[in-house]
Amino acid sequence: MSTAQAVRDRVQHTDRLFSYEKWGSRLPALARQYRENNPCPHILLEDFLESEAALAMAEGFPDPTSDAWTQYKHANENKLGMPKRELFPAAIGAVVDELNSPEFVAWISELTGIPNLMADSMLEGGGLHQSGPGGYLNVHTDFSMHHFHTNWRRRVNLILYLNPGWQEEWGGALELWEQKMARCAAKYPPLLNHALIFTTDERSLHGFPDPLTCPAGESRKSLALYYYTVENDKKATGHSTDYFARPQDGWAKSAMIWLDKKAVDLYSRAKARFGFSDQFASKVLGFLSRKK
Repeated sequence: MSTAQAVRDRVQHTDRLFSYEKWGSRLPALARQYRENNPCPHILLEDFLESEAALAMAEGFPDPTSDAWTQYKHANENKLGMPKRELFPAAIGAVVDELNSPEFVAWISELTGIPNLMADSMLEGGGLHQSGPGGYLNVHTDFSMHHFHTNWRRRVNLILYLNPGWQEEWGGALELWEQKMARCAAKYPPLLNHALIFTTDERSLHGFPDPLTCPAGESRKSLALYYYTVENDKKATGHSTDYFARPQDGWAKSAMIWLDKKAVDLYSRAKARFGFSDQFASKVLGFLSRKK
């Protein structure tokens, strides 16, 4: 029996893929560590899921050649995304459902100290992510309001890495930077079954800005889930993804980062106003990429 089939069988028998007993007993200490970590509230949890569940997710991770992927390829990032839950393999879908369940959302609310968190069943901007050789994501803070629920404020990110055999020299470690891009304060390689959870606000400068050097056929794989609260202030305004240059980036690259983030901001505003998906933009970017 394959690992993926074993996980499907466990789900059918209502066994949990996330150990509430294991992590619940440690929750007070983890919550304190989360609050105290710098440069923003965050924590890395190793062996996050039951090991066979994480292996099944990695085993069934969709191939990068699938047409189901959305292409995010512009000056500030080079990656693939798949936000549609209905396209996920069974083992991945089962974990998404678990991590979006009321029980888990209550757990992560206690961990982060943020009450009344909500899961996003749309997986807007999240879901599966994948970057092959040369892939990167410049340092940024995330969009602050949901594009299709304008009173939902984004509060917490959970990134689960799915890379068995990943070599740290290939790069891809998520970097957390101090305010005003003073320096990189923490780095976390994308190792299998490691979950990085962090508060999403103006302090959460993060990314993997150096192009990956993994060999052909390898890729940096992850599942990203975002959690929100309802914003009752009708005057509250949000911002789109905001990218930043590093001190070592030259003037030309810094200018390109700035220009591209302005284009991203215009696109995000149009997306929220007119309600279109990323699929059209993905097709255009994919066409242009093939033309290069």
